[in-house]
Amino acid sequence: MKVKINRNAAKVLNQLLSSEEYEGKMVRVFVSEKHGDHAHYDLTLDTPTEHDEIVKTDKEIDVLLDSREDLLDGVWIQYFFVPREEFVITNPSKGSHGHHH
Repeated sequence: MKVKINRNAAKVLNQLLSSEEYEGKMVRVFVSEKHGDHAHYDLTLDTPTEHDEIVKTDKEIDVLLDSREDLLDGVWIQYFFVPREEFVITNPSKGSHGHHH
């Protein structure tokens, strides 16, 4: 499974992961809603379970993906500071039309 992450997202996630509150946790991307051929994604900080694949990214952040959920393969984690600070997670390989939450 593959994950892409932009520089802003890596920076924000690294800050979260280095805080004591989230010690030992990893970034997890999950499907929050499905609509036919596309899905909405969200992220949380979590620990691996038996069904997770730990996916390395080029930003030195490992991401947990549930290996049973093929909609997660190829997700792209971005973080934007404008117009408001938010993570935007899309999956270009699954034809999602990436709207924002």
